[in-house]
Amino acid sequence: MEQRTVLVVLFDGVQSLDVTGPLEVFTGASHVHGPEAPYRVRTASLHGAPVRTSSGLTLVPDVSLTELTASTDGSAVGAPHTLLVPGGAGTRDEHAELIAWLRAHAPRARRLVSVCTGAMLLAAAGLLDGRRATTHWAYCDTLARNHPDIDVDPDPIYVRDGHVATSAGVTAGIDLALALVEEDLGRDTALTVARYLVVFLRRPGNQAQFSAQLSVQTARREPLREVQQWITEHPGGDLSVDALAERARLSPRHFARAFQAETGTTPGKYVERVRVEHARRLLEDTADGVEQVSRACGYGTPEAMRRAFVKALGTAPAEYRRRFRGALTTH
Repeated sequence: MEQRTVLVVLFDGVQSLDVTGPLEVFTGASHVHGPEAPYRVRTASLHGAPVRTSSGLTLVPDVSLTELTASTDGSAVGAPHTLLVPGGAGTRDEHAELIAWLRAHAPRARRLVSVCTGAMLLAAAGLLDGRRATTHWAYCDTLARNHPDIDVDPDPIYVRDGHVATSAGVTAGIDLALALVEEDLGRDTALTVARYLVVFLRRPGNQAQFSAQLSVQTARREPLREVQQWITEHPGGDLSVDALAERARLSPRHFARAFQAETGTTPGKYVERVRVEHARRLLEDTADGVEQVSRACGYGTPEAMRRAFVKALGTAPAEYRRRFRGALTTH
């Protein structure tokens, strides 16, 4: 089995989870395979010195980037299979030497990956020009403004464009790493690693950075928070305003007003987003037909689900599944 070197770049101010999340995924995959480890994970700072993360944790790299990529005669050696550039507050500092290193050496990697605002460093090195990319939602506008040659997509949790992959903030790096492990070693290995880490096997890359729950405020009052949780856990149930108001022990009119005041959206819009999100997961992860999915998600008919999909995603459920499965086979 080919052993793939994964080189993780370190610098002062790096976000620790951007480093350790993907690192745990790749090393976990090697543990699953036992002595024939499919990955060799190494960390490296520019000159091999320890770095201090944005949370104050000190990380000691395995090697120096300059030593790793230059022999005594100055020629480049040891290009990694996967070069991973994490993000963090430190990406906003001056990194001229690191950017120059990336510009010179990153193109030699067979796979180039960024997590969170690590995309800013790749962009500064000119490695994302002409490509579609993403980053942490709070910095997508900045990336697009500073680098107009990049097609910045603020919605998905990760984006693949050829051999370059960029992910959204922090934990999205775990999702991207799991997707790469699945691509390299198969679903069973990725699933084993995900179970060990107690995370989803792989949130699809085109899943929005904000779930329905994260996209709105959490209600202050306990009855309304319980209703939010109930909607999430029972998308196929009776989620009419009357039924939800009864669960909250409020009149329908009072419930609708209170829900919007505390969450920033109406009950109907919240229910619609939860149902579309649940339907997407079923279309992505099961072989259930559109009619089965529509029933499981509380739509009265497949046509009702189709209308909701077209409104939210610009495509019908069957076409969404076809595109999603097609994207998996091409990666």
